[in-house]
Amino acid sequence: MVRMSDGPGQEPADPALGARTAGENQSQDDDSLKAFGYRPELKRTLGNFHTFAAGISYISILTGTFQLFYFGVKFAGPGYWWSWPMVFLGQLMVALCFCELAARYPVAGSIYNWSKKLGGPHLGWLGGWMMTTATMVSLAAVALAYQITLPQISSVFQVVGNGTGPTDAAANAVLLGTVLIVFTTLVNAFGVKLMAQINSAGVMIELIAAIVLIGLLAAHITRGPGAIVQTDSYGAGESLGYLGAFLTASLASAYVMYGFDTASSLGEESLNPSRNAPRAILRALIASFLIGGLILLFALLSVPDLQSPSLSVDGLQYVVLSTLGPTVGQIVLWCVVVAITVCALAVHAAGIRLAFAMARDNGLPASPWIARVSPRFGTPVVPAVFIGIVAVVILVINIDQPQIFSVITSIAIIMIYLAYLMVTAPMLVRRLRGRWRPAEGHFSLGRFGLPVNVLAVLWGAAMSLNLAWPRPEVYNATGPHHWYLQWGAFLFVGVVAIGGFTYYWFVQRKHTGVLEAHRSPCP
Repeated sequence: MVRMSDGPGQEPADPALGARTAGENQSQDDDSLKAFGYRPELKRTLGNFHTFAAGISYISILTGTFQLFYFGVKFAGPGYWWSWPMVFLGQLMVALCFCELAARYPVAGSIYNWSKKLGGPHLGWLGGWMMTTATMVSLAAVALAYQITLPQISSVFQVVGNGTGPTDAAANAVLLGTVLIVFTTLVNAFGVKLMAQINSAGVMIELIAAIVLIGLLAAHITRGPGAIVQTDSYGAGESLGYLGAFLTASLASAYVMYGFDTASSLGEESLNPSRNAPRAILRALIASFLIGGLILLFALLSVPDLQSPSLSVDGLQYVVLSTLGPTVGQIVLWCVVVAITVCALAVHAAGIRLAFAMARDNGLPASPWIARVSPRFGTPVVPAVFIGIVAVVILVINIDQPQIFSVITSIAIIMIYLAYLMVTAPMLVRRLRGRWRPAEGHFSLGRFGLPVNVLAVLWGAAMSLNLAWPRPEVYNATGPHHWYLQWGAFLFVGVVAIGGFTYYWFVQRKHTGVLEAHRSPCP
């Protein structure tokens, strides 16, 4: 039976009792760090809504749907909508496993520390390395979304060329993305409180805009729901027919529904995270599924022409502008810009906590510098700057790549799915051996734990393979065609995993262990 206890987090009527309860909760939260040998360093300032906002801004309904709607429609037509509930159900299994972990281990860099606790230090390092690298790639991918939206608002934002050249869009995307990454670097370096305030305000704007957009699109519906079961000629020439096209299009949905673990990655800066983090994870994922699903459904039912070539080029931006008119459409698109901005903030913040967590265990080069918490801002500044620089470098390397959007987003998703698998798989092994126990009095799957965990592992493995499959239309859609571009996902992920683990095994492994400056005096 799934259980979410209210006891430890309820507001008591007596203020004096409330103060004691808050102090006891913080003491319990800090005690959970001692299980890892850490001392509390980060400021606990984030409440329930802040953790929810962090999770939902990473998922970012408007960013994901507006960024890759064109991709889904291009390959599978209106029927691609069904990949949305498919991905939700698969990710829900993963999220439920994470809820148990967040209740028991509310620590920074959740994926790294969870995989370390469940599968040992070697798997933990690899999981953390994959997730940290994926976060940097993901930050670059999110920053690219500016290009899909800002030039639609005004041609002023098409700074490089006029947008008609073969690489104009890619080069301009790098420029706009770099500006966004510089902004997220500065905000995250100034502390979690500033980031949380901007993030929470942005999430409120995004949620209000998304709900208003659903109402506006619903008022302009021109066809019935039968439209989303039409396959037409999609999948012609595919070895698996329409199924092959559908699996390719599922990338668009897979890109949206991940990152919900961010709510738990801020565990050391949250109030009562053992109670709040599991709730925030589920609320973020379910809200994203419902709101995003309705936006996509009503967009397909309200667009004037389902066969318009603009639908598979300009995507949801075309739907909004053609259905709601330029004035309302541009207001909605400005809200999408806000959503992209807070999404990048959340992705960057999650990456900082991951790098900090690994460096605290002396798991990275220059760990003492990376793990240093600024006494003024109460946050690790060095990883904020480093992650920003790497994300910009990733953009610059791909500046002349016309498929920059699909390539970078695909690789980012694959690496995150693999990192999640490095948590759910060892968790399943522990369940099978009878060595897993949820936190007492907090979130628990009860007897559903084993089947949910099995489904989470199967889903993660199958979807990782699907996303990495060497499809030329994803990884090498235009010439020149090279085998190493088509197999780019396997090659890139392989180099990152094997190269990183080789360095760890022969160099860093001998020096790992909690740094003295971060070690708990009473483990």
